Amino acid sequence: MESTLERHLADSIDPNASPLESVDTATTPGTEFSPPESPFQKQAIPKDSRQTAREKLAALDLEEKVSLLTAADFWRTKSIPEKGIPAIKTSDGPNGARGGIFVGGTKAALFPCGISLAATWNKSLLYKVGQHLADETKARSANLLLAPTVCMHRHPLGGRNFESFSEDPLLTGKLASQYIQGLQSKGVGAAIKHFVANEQETFRMTIDSIMMERPLRELYLRPFEIAIREANPWAVMSSYNLINGVHADENIHTLKDILRGEWGYDGAVISDWGGTNSTAESLKAGCDIEFPFSTKWRFEKVLQALRDGKLLKEDIDRAAENVLTLVDRTKGNDMSEEAAEREDNREETRLLIRQAGAEGLTLLKNEGNILPINPKTARVAVIGPNANRAIAGGGGSASLNPYYNTLPLDSIRAAAQNEVTYAQGCHIYKWLPVASRYCTDKSGKPCVTLEWFSGDQFQGDVVVQQRRTNTDLFLWDSAPLAELGPQWSAVATTYLTPTQTGKHTISYMTVGPGRLFVDGKLALDLWDWTEEGEAMFDGSIDYMVEVDMQAGKPVELRVEMTNELRPIAKQKVFNMTHRYGGCRIGFKQEDAVDYLQEAIDAAKAADVAVVVIGLDAEWESEGYDRKTMDLPSDGSQDRLVEAIVKANPRTVVVNQSGSPVTMPWADKVPTILQAWYQGQEAGNALADVLFGFKNPSGKLPCTFPRRIEDTPAYHNWPGENLRVLYGEGLYIGYRHYDRAQIAPLFAFGHGLSYTTFEYGRVSVSQKTLGADAPIHMIMAVTNTGSVAGSETIQIYVRDEKSKLPRPEKELVAFEKVSLEPDETKHITIPLDKYAVGYYDDSLRTWIAEEGTFKILVGASAADIRQSASFVVEESFTWIK
Repeated sequence: MESTLERHLADSIDPNASPLESVDTATTPGTEFSPPESPFQKQAIPKDSRQTAREKLAALDLEEKVSLLTAADFWRTKSIPEKGIPAIKTSDGPNGARGGIFVGGTKAALFPCGISLAATWNKSLLYKVGQHLADETKARSANLLLAPTVCMHRHPLGGRNFESFSEDPLLTGKLASQYIQGLQSKGVGAAIKHFVANEQETFRMTIDSIMMERPLRELYLRPFEIAIREANPWAVMSSYNLINGVHADENIHTLKDILRGEWGYDGAVISDWGGTNSTAESLKAGCDIEFPFSTKWRFEKVLQALRDGKLLKEDIDRAAENVLTLVDRTKGNDMSEEAAEREDNREETRLLIRQAGAEGLTLLKNEGNILPINPKTARVAVIGPNANRAIAGGGGSASLNPYYNTLPLDSIRAAAQNEVTYAQGCHIYKWLPVASRYCTDKSGKPCVTLEWFSGDQFQGDVVVQQRRTNTDLFLWDSAPLAELGPQWSAVATTYLTPTQTGKHTISYMTVGPGRLFVDGKLALDLWDWTEEGEAMFDGSIDYMVEVDMQAGKPVELRVEMTNELRPIAKQKVFNMTHRYGGCRIGFKQEDAVDYLQEAIDAAKAADVAVVVIGLDAEWESEGYDRKTMDLPSDGSQDRLVEAIVKANPRTVVVNQSGSPVTMPWADKVPTILQAWYQGQEAGNALADVLFGFKNPSGKLPCTFPRRIEDTPAYHNWPGENLRVLYGEGLYIGYRHYDRAQIAPLFAFGHGLSYTTFEYGRVSVSQKTLGADAPIHMIMAVTNTGSVAGSETIQIYVRDEKSKLPRPEKELVAFEKVSLEPDETKHITIPLDKYAVGYYDDSLRTWIAEEGTFKILVGASAADIRQSASFVVEESFTWIK
């Protein structure tokens, strides 16, 4: 288990197809080359914010320039009103604009998570998502969205895999590019993150990611390079970790030499929250803004570093100019007062989220064509721990308070015209569910009352009183410090009313000192706790107490808490006594039924059993990695699936997770649907696909292995002594399974449809590719089935002979094509130097070596349908 010392060494919170005319035939023809009309798109020229920034910079004195280099508070940059410089507000996160409150803030649109968006393989859809996220960001009165997350899926246990896109750098980069272009087309900036080599949460503040230059360039930097070349995000967020011994925020090689130098990046670099690790070094490397507000590294220390000769005036001017450029791009000269956050629940956004959800659903297996289910005649049993609750997103900074949720059970019942029964089957709690749904004030209104005192002794008058509706009281970004001062104490009071009589369980965890009272009696005393848990990034483990309760009779819950730092040992380590506080209260009523037997009975009585299983935001989250690829908890879900398929062979397993899970029952179950985390329309999108209202078209953006031991980073995860060796090198994801000849459970790019597709013969525009002479691959694809559908054509390239080892094949392009029954479309795909090059660290450059290259066109990495060849006649190199 990671310790607090290792997790927190900072003083802040660790918190384009070009289809030609369709051919009117059911037979997929061979294709001959015909030139595309406009294979390459031009970027619009933005306004000259850089020149504006320089003009404003010239009017600032030294102290004003330095003041811009640290945030003004948790979410905002520093304003200088008298010089016409407004503040800009940032907001998390990748799948929705949350606003300024981490838990229970302004309601917002919750989009599918990153891996679900990636499973659509739909570039135009990602552009639309970016546009709608821009509107949502504006509704939160924010100007910069802290997104997208483009860290690579190096290992299935990565805690934030769900919010990232893929194991493949090209798929990640191309989708991120469209997301960013859509966002910035409406004036909202993107802060692409986390730069770079941040593939794990374990020891994330201090872990040293050690790797060779080739995988750094070809895998981990590549998505950023593609996005910066194609979309120019206005900000880049540096990561927490070290890269080959140097923290990301002060890494000259990645920030200055590559990002600024080779790539010519002209935007701002901001630190991750609490991810600044020096004064002079971070500024000289190019980290422009420290987030959040802190006095640890900048302000007077910058001025002192200037006096000591560790910094030059040019270093400060360069960073301040980058800040001013970001402000001008996102806010211009708008000095108006920041508006309050608001909701903006739009019909068109709801429809887009539902479309994105349906397109991301990935049909892994469908023996006997059990799907789609006939909504008119089938009796459906909906079973499972995730069937009747909203599993809409993962945990951490990707989370938000959605406008609404749609549950699988509700949506299935709304779509079905015959009987639908339900059985829970089992529990999968990591922590007990928050008690909020049972909690009210004395009048019966949903409420937790918070009474705040200045100082940590509960003395004097109540300074601030608040009403909240969530018993997840994570307070690091929402304590009223302006009124209270740096040290505070608070009393939270609510009344919990059970719906049944029994010995029920209340859980409690705390960040600082805390005590839980039940009906006035001390139930749990965590004033001096020492054992750390995973929740809330920095809190105690979850403690539980059983209480005899009567149905309908309220029980008073009262918590006393302060923001003194715990465990006490941390006060000396961090040289501080107070930080932030908060608590979480959970509740579970005593089980009154045999859940497994109830599920078996429901399955036997139904025509089709739909078993909804998986993970949730407690098992997949920022702040920690998964401990196992197995489904939680203690095999209960695996036993449930085995029992249901035995009771009813027409079983559909729907797995909700943001990364691969072990499926020991995969060979027994006829139908498996990977459902990811799909936001506020998760239930409706699932019902659309189950009943055939929408044809699934998702493709896996990551490989699903049979077992954790087969994975490429198995021997090097999560590292030792605060170092993790990227020993698998270039061979992550499908590259590894190709090289090691290990058959995965489901291959990268795999995904079935309710129709079938035929791939035509591939032709190329010319046989030779040169440095400035791309080739074009032309092929046709036909829908040979009876329903409309979409297919993603994946183009891989193999270098038949190279000086240095290369993967067996690498994804170089992809296109998604929508087809009516019997319809054929031609697609034209340009292939340029980026499709053939690799990085030679002995030359310190990218190289395309002379020789033969093979184009492999497939429906997945393991399902290659067509091929063609071309040559590079003479080797050539490039840097950018």
